[in-house]
Amino acid sequence: MSAPWLHVIGIGDNGLDSLAPATRAVLEDAEVIFGADRHHELTAPLTAERRAWPSPFDALISDLKSLRGRRVAVLATGDPLWYSVGARIGREIDPSEILYHPQLSAFQLAACRMGWSLADCETLTIHGRPAEQVIPFLAASQQLLILTKGSESPSKIAQILRDRGFAPSRMTVLAHMGGAEEARFDGNAAGWSHEVPEFHTLAVELIAEDGATLLPRFGLPDHAFVSDGNMTKQEVRAVTLAKLGPVRGGLLWDIGCGSGSVAIEWMRAARDARAIGIEHRADRRALAAQNALALGAPALKLIDAKAPDGLSDLPAPDAVFIGGGLTREVVEIALVALKPHGRLVANAVTLEGEAMLLSLRSEFGGDLSRLSVSRAKPVGSLSGWKPFMPVTQWSLTK
Repeated sequence: MSAPWLHVIGIGDNGLDSLAPATRAVLEDAEVIFGADRHHELTAPLTAERRAWPSPFDALISDLKSLRGRRVAVLATGDPLWYSVGARIGREIDPSEILYHPQLSAFQLAACRMGWSLADCETLTIHGRPAEQVIPFLAASQQLLILTKGSESPSKIAQILRDRGFAPSRMTVLAHMGGAEEARFDGNAAGWSHEVPEFHTLAVELIAEDGATLLPRFGLPDHAFVSDGNMTKQEVRAVTLAKLGPVRGGLLWDIGCGSGSVAIEWMRAARDARAIGIEHRADRRALAAQNALALGAPALKLIDAKAPDGLSDLPAPDAVFIGGGLTREVVEIALVALKPHGRLVANAVTLEGEAMLLSLRSEFGGDLSRLSVSRAKPVGSLSGWKPFMPVTQWSLTK
């Protein structure tokens, strides 16, 4: 086996001095160096050919492949495999051609500066991603370490915290850690007003206000969503999510997604979970988009289609939920597309829908359940049970 030609090198804020001697020798020997402007500034004494990140960024892989056989280095900040370019490169170029040179990550440095156990922190990134992605991780006494995307990020996070009952939370910006310009800025979400350097990591110690309504990671109450009244209710949603089995990075097709409650809970329930909602009504897609942003699932993808239209070109799912548009054709397409060991769940409230599920279970197997939910409601000066329409649920694993 030939030696790797591509080196992905993590670098610290003190530039070449942050590198181990062997790694520095590799970088000094490189013919071509890729990196952001700050990476090239940190390694200015080197004489290799310099290349900036291409636009669009997807072109990086083809650019690298075109250089196969030459001595190529890609510079990244900190650990190149932790929310960084190294993971993307390793998915599309044979790992045997790559050698990684890790550096202390921003998370490790920040945890040391704060005196926090890294194992007890949630490590997140909003670099190139919506800041609302932190919302599912808001919980009393939780510690967050966040990779940011610019000097405005702490103010955006502070606003999110204030809006959700976490105004007393302590916030610390750790800028240029390990470099000559290292600086620290402390404050809280309620009065955050610091102007901070663009390159920094944000540490947050969450403190909830007295009386704040804190949402669980999943099993959200119905009032957390805006809807037209037609949505999967909390108790049924909890059973549905249990049958769907959210997994990290997993993709859900939510067919007939309505206001998006199941898709959003799927995305909140597991790290990096993804969902595609298929909904032909524009008013309901608008509700789903509003809920996704408010509840921390801004990456929810919504498609204007009525199933089975719109399903043929979608990536293979790890799970499929059919909450509307139940037909045999939709189920057959979903089962073919579903990955091995993937799960399908379909809910029906009408007699016709129930008859369809009975037929499907007879043909394909799986489990059939009938869910009846009642909630206590006032009856004059007393209380009584108010039932919802029963839900027939069919589920199976491929």
